[in-house]
Amino acid sequence: MEYIKKANLSAEGSSLEKRKIVEKILNDIQDRGEEAVGELAKKFDNWEGAFVLSDEKKQRLINSVPQRVKDDIRFAHEQVAGFALAQRESLKEFELESHPGVILGQKVIPMDVAGCYIPGGRFAHACSALMSVATAKAAGVKTVIACSPPRGESIDPAVCYAMDIAGADIILEMGGVQAIASMAYGLFTGKPANIIVGPGNAFVAEAKAILAGSGRCAIDVFAGPTESGVIADKTADPMTVAVDLVSQAEHGYDSPVWLFTDSRDLAEKVLEIMPKVIADLTTPEVAEASWRDYGEIILCENREELCQVNDRYAPEHIQVIAEDLDWWRDNLKSYGSMFLGEGATVAHGDKCSGTNHILPTKKAGYNSGGLNVHKFLKIYTYQKISEEANRVFSAAASRLSRVEGMEGHARACDWRLKKFFPEEKWDFEVYEQKRYS
Repeated sequence: MEYIKKANLSAEGSSLEKRKIVEKILNDIQDRGEEAVGELAKKFDNWEGAFVLSDEKKQRLINSVPQRVKDDIRFAHEQVAGFALAQRESLKEFELESHPGVILGQKVIPMDVAGCYIPGGRFAHACSALMSVATAKAAGVKTVIACSPPRGESIDPAVCYAMDIAGADIILEMGGVQAIASMAYGLFTGKPANIIVGPGNAFVAEAKAILAGSGRCAIDVFAGPTESGVIADKTADPMTVAVDLVSQAEHGYDSPVWLFTDSRDLAEKVLEIMPKVIADLTTPEVAEASWRDYGEIILCENREELCQVNDRYAPEHIQVIAEDLDWWRDNLKSYGSMFLGEGATVAHGDKCSGTNHILPTKKAGYNSGGLNVHKFLKIYTYQKISEEANRVFSAAASRLSRVEGMEGHARACDWRLKKFFPEEKWDFEVYEQKRYS
């Protein structure tokens, strides 16, 4: 492969310094609870009001949202919730008799409490509220707590409306590490979260990772800066490719965008027009920095090499604007979400097409997909073994236990053989094995 444009910086910088800061904050909150959260909210958000959004204030915020905005949010909610419900239906409980007298089964049980973080910052992330809250509700989670940073005197009204129609049971006007900790520890609600999901800044991501690592709760993904790739061949429109790359570069100064192509003509044309497309934005500074420092164009020999490059990068989003879309769908193996054809842009998935936009970054797509309804479900198994089936299964488990040197396990099986078949002679010494060296 050949770099037509190579990134100046790497998005894989160390987070050690941020982690130390977050660990200190989390320890303080664990020690002092709600008092510490109040101090942090005043320091970072200049917030001294109640954290739990009252029904009265929630209704005032909802009433302030224009009807057209409400209609669009409702439309997006229908798509996101509908796809999540279909995912839920794809996972079934079942029971089978694997051997005469042996019943095995699977139970699918929703988590009790989910914490959904909706970021603030430069944007009002109403669609992020739908992605997390509606998906949790589709899974059957009983209590969903949603947190978002206040902007002035309240959280954003459109975000509030999205939380409400998606089914949030409790809304906290709170952001940052303190919001993640409050959901994990059950502060202000008395309901510690089993899982915390949703994107956020680097400090929010570190807080989620630390809490998950300590066993306090599960999380969805470790979310870094948004990243997007486009695979395009000679049939692609260079302007479409450039517009789509710029649309994702505006997420942040450190949001990488990549073009993977086997057409030199396309690569050079996109490189030429990118500055013009960026300059046409109302606020071009962010996309300009993102493209300058993190943008790449990689020229490959053929589509097989394009697949290899894609799977090495494992982009959060991958668009394919090329011939034979079914081939790409069947051969790309590592990504967060795929957008096939010129008609599908990442903005559709970010806002309203229905698939979830909370996705893995920093090559985590090599190992895992993004947020989905299954993340909120606990998959449990059970078994029931008849007395008669113990003749086979206790005998086999006894022998295997002694192969592994686990005498207590073996005797639990031996006891059942003696109890259920008292008239039979069981020569347990025959089964005893020395552990392998």
